[in-house]
Amino acid sequence: MIPAVWIYWAASLTLVTLASAYVVRKFGEYGFAALTSFYTIYLGASQILAARIVKFDLGFHSFFAPAAVFIYPFVAQAIDMINEVYGRRRAHLAIAIAFATQVLLVAFILMVNRLPPAPFFKFEEAWQSIFGLGIRITAASWASFLICQNLDAYLFAWLKRRYERSVWLRSITSDVLDLTLDSAIFVTLAFYGVMPIVPLIVGQIVTKNVIGFLDTPWFLWYRRLIGE
Repeated sequence: MIPAVWIYWAASLTLVTLASAYVVRKFGEYGFAALTSFYTIYLGASQILAARIVKFDLGFHSFFAPAAVFIYPFVAQAIDMINEVYGRRRAHLAIAIAFATQVLLVAFILMVNRLPPAPFFKFEEAWQSIFGLGIRITAASWASFLICQNLDAYLFAWLKRRYERSVWLRSITSDVLDLTLDSAIFVTLAFYGVMPIVPLIVGQIVTKNVIGFLDTPWFLWYRRLIGE
């Protein structure tokens, strides 16, 4: 039996792929706004979901990684979807917009955390443990995002110029670079000297890239739908 989490994952990716392709084909320039919106939502969700560590069972081995590993490949694919239709400059613009929203997200969380909790609110300790953002972790997240997403955009555009017909090549290669470097940079900057980083890096690299590989057919489908 397929675990429910994979059903939710496939259904949500299918819905977004269909919606993105429809808007891009039907409304042209509005497609950039729609794709950037999805991209921003993915990124915000990954920042929140990263607080929960889950067990990722591959059958032959289990890894422990943030729950956001299910969302990170969506982020990488969304920037590829923008790059495929609107080019590298628009992809960098989307990255800048998404980064600005993450700065605002952190600012809003910090603002709310400064407010005193109501005396009957029983979940303050849990709230603070999840949303009490450390400066080091936040800085690590921002640094890895800016470096890896911009490298993804550059590599994807370069591969498209060199191997225009190899859609799968530019999608998989750029995503592998993005997801692998993101894992190494974030974990090293966030946890070096605090906990053993090698198991965390390996766990994130394996889980992110497995899911990133699985979502490649949806990107190929997206390109066929938009008729590029």
